[in-house]
Amino acid sequence: MKTTISRPARLALVTALLLTGGMSGAAWAMDHSAHAGHAGHAAQDPHAGHAAHAAASTAVRRSEATLEPAAVNMLSQDGQRLDFAKLLDDGRPVVLNFIYTSCTAICPVTSQVFRETRELLGRDRNAVRMVSVSIDPDHDTPKRLAAYAQRFGQAGTWTFLTGSQADSVAIQKSFKAYQGDKMNHLPVTFLRAAPGKPWVRLDGFASPNALAAEVQAMLAARPAAARRTATTVARAQP
Repeated sequence: MKTTISRPARLALVTALLLTGGMSGAAWAMDHSAHAGHAGHAAQDPHAGHAAHAAASTAVRRSEATLEPAAVNMLSQDGQRLDFAKLLDDGRPVVLNFIYTSCTAICPVTSQVFRETRELLGRDRNAVRMVSVSIDPDHDTPKRLAAYAQRFGQAGTWTFLTGSQADSVAIQKSFKAYQGDKMNHLPVTFLRAAPGKPWVRLDGFASPNALAAEVQAMLAARPAAARRTATTVARAQP
């Protein structure tokens, strides 16, 4: 039976998105809810608490911190084994979040936000490395991630990663985003202008416009030579 979010939880989630300015995300969430099938009772919905947890994030908090991403190898949606740290250090700005493919509350919204951010960036989309790390790697095989990526028009420099549970947890902990259980995870997005720069952390449902503005500011602040290098790397890599 297809899992659905209870109606009160869906409405709470949409309200949270409206309050945070995530208008396009809220519209998508409402449309998704309308096509999700027959809603079950909240007691029958294992994601109801997850959705309510998401709806509680009614404001986006911005902070900066120096973080050292975990030195682990992960698998991409294409089945390629990648050095996680090197993936982030190719010279481009990075935008990163945490997802899992069976999530019905936070992850579809934040993934749609990533998709719309790429659309807003236009020709600059491939000058940015987007990364989504699975927090349910035992379930999220590369094949499942590839199917999930297709739902959001994944292309170019948006990479989905899975691996061992231990390596996924190590990455989450290195970003201070580990919540102990996938059902407790929160909407959080990380951005970094370049290797060695601090990470920007956005707690809550950041809108596509907010993410695009952060990325465009990072791109504009880079020296012309660095921008040319990032463009060259973007053309050379998937």
